[in-house]
Amino acid sequence: MWHTTVGLSYLSLGQPLSTLSGGERQRVKLAKYLGQKGNIYVLDEPTTGLHASDVETIITLLERFVERGNTVVVIEHNMDVVKLADYVINMGPDGGTLGGEVVFTGTPQEMAEHARTITADYLRKSLR
Repeated sequence: MWHTTVGLSYLSLGQPLSTLSGGERQRVKLAKYLGQKGNIYVLDEPTTGLHASDVETIITLLERFVERGNTVVVIEHNMDVVKLADYVINMGPDGGTLGGEVVFTGTPQEMAEHARTITADYLRKSLR
């Protein structure tokens, strides 16, 4: 049943991990923690390699962790995930050596209304 809960019902027994996307591997790892509470989870781009229809599954999974009393920190560029966050820390002003600074902190709504960052521009577009 864990594979259905984390949106991986299509996996076959014995399937090598090397055939899974980064987001799929993270969900396999998270499955063993589904019943726990009071933990902190840090996920790096959990929607990487996922079809758009699977993003909703990962969002539901993350919400389930939070509802059980866990803290979930997500490093993510997918605006469908960002706009549902309780709090956003936007790093920038660009990537690589031009990044590494906190350029905005606040709710997604505050970001859309006030931030002047690349991420805020994409967030505003996704909210239209």
